[in-house]
Amino acid sequence: MNMAKSTQRVRNLAVTGMLSAVGCVLMMLDFPLPMLIPGFVKMDFSELPALLASFSIGPVAGIAVCLLKNILAAIFHGSTLGIGEVCNFLMGAVFSGVAGLIYQHNKTRKTAVIGALVGAAAMAIASVPINFFFSYPVYAVAFGGMEAIIGAYQAINPNVGSLLGCLIVFNMPFTLVKGLLTALLAFLVYKPLSPILHGRR
Repeated sequence: MNMAKSTQRVRNLAVTGMLSAVGCVLMMLDFPLPMLIPGFVKMDFSELPALLASFSIGPVAGIAVCLLKNILAAIFHGSTLGIGEVCNFLMGAVFSGVAGLIYQHNKTRKTAVIGALVGAAAMAIASVPINFFFSYPVYAVAFGGMEAIIGAYQAINPNVGSLLGCLIVFNMPFTLVKGLLTALLAFLVYKPLSPILHGRR
């Protein structure tokens, strides 16, 4: 039994490391959607490996993938002075952590769907305070002031007049859609990848 547990622990660590590397690569493949949101906010699907880890191993593994992929991204691709990586980690940890906790309580497909939906919503809501209190104030100091940031949003929708308004009107729905698309991808690839994630033939 101890040998089996030890083997499973090593396998889980290996899968966590592999998913972290994949997450780092996906993070580097981000792309802007300038007609919908300013170009400095980019779409990526790097939470996909973290969500897979949460469902296959547990929420702690999902959060660990979020942490490791951002450390790797900061080392190999960092261009935001670490600010973007910290923000990405916090939001990804909320998403994968909440989804994994719900699924862990009752491991059924229905619960996985509920977990992913609640996790996506939680990430979207968390994006507002994370960006408002941490990310954007630092960006404002580093990259030209808050007026320039708000101006980029106003170029798309002139009716937004404050940072909080920008985050609620643009970032929160954008983050929700990102989470929902990530969840959809997870359900599409989970079964084919299940032998690798669970170590089954």
